[in-house]
Amino acid sequence: MLKIGLFGVGHLGKFHLNNWKEIANVELVGFYDPDDDTAKEVSEKYQLPRFLDGDVLINACDVIDVVAPTNFHFEICEKAIRNAKHVFVEKPLANTMDEARQLVKLAQESNIKLQVGHVERFNPAFLALKGMELNPLFIEVHRLAQFNPRGTEVSVILDLMIHDIDIILSIVKSGVKNISASGVAVMTDTPDIANVRIEFDNGCVANLTSSRISMKKMRKMRVFQKDAYIGIDFLNKKTEIIKQKEPKDSNVFAFDIETPKGKKTLAIANPTVPQVNAIKKELEEFTDAVINNTKTIVSEIDGLMAMDVAHQILKKIGNSILVR
Repeated sequence: MLKIGLFGVGHLGKFHLNNWKEIANVELVGFYDPDDDTAKEVSEKYQLPRFLDGDVLINACDVIDVVAPTNFHFEICEKAIRNAKHVFVEKPLANTMDEARQLVKLAQESNIKLQVGHVERFNPAFLALKGMELNPLFIEVHRLAQFNPRGTEVSVILDLMIHDIDIILSIVKSGVKNISASGVAVMTDTPDIANVRIEFDNGCVANLTSSRISMKKMRKMRVFQKDAYIGIDFLNKKTEIIKQKEPKDSNVFAFDIETPKGKKTLAIANPTVPQVNAIKKELEEFTDAVINNTKTIVSEIDGLMAMDVAHQILKKIGNSILVR
């Protein structure tokens, strides 16, 4: 039975609490949160002990779940790793690249598991593509959100766009050749809206737009490759694949189009989208990795790579305050 301790039980932390309670082979030991009102509410609702000393909580657990603000990630994770505790930490991995590199080095020198909370890897719409060979030539992404003061301690790049950066790096599997970017700070002191173009060594190009000052929500990714178009709607949990019809494609909607090379028949497929809770799924997979001593799905290296690209973007935008 893994003993779990939480750092941070605010908005997202409560989601983690609810899901940990439903996961097998774990026991919630307690939590640490400096906010007295939040701590009182959580203690009463969940009947869970509040620890006033973070070190005591770390020592009482096997696993530390870090859902605190980004600027506290390094301090908490470093203590946990040095005390040989497994760590799940929300994205981004750390506040600066130097902190992220130190955490990666510590994790690799220790015998612990570290997973970064890039939850979109576990979104049902993305999981629906499991087993499909992805070789993107062009990717277009729109991630738009209405303004919410929560999470604005970091730029829109590290708050929203980093989700898509992680997904793209996981499917392109190529080095980054060039990045161009522009962004504007509107409601905060850091970029609130940004447009980015990433060119990869293998020729793939990704265009990303992220905004946290939009009137409506949108989380869509469109992937174009030689044999198919794939549409992923992370918000509405829908996936669509359009490709040239093959004889085995019997239960799909098909239509003909005229091309310079003659008539082609295209098939539209909607793969089965699993009914899963993404946060619960990522915590379950992390638990399995700890218990079975297997690789975490989103490793510390994945978290570092996503941060590296995000900080390159921030440099291109010119926000020297956030780039260390």
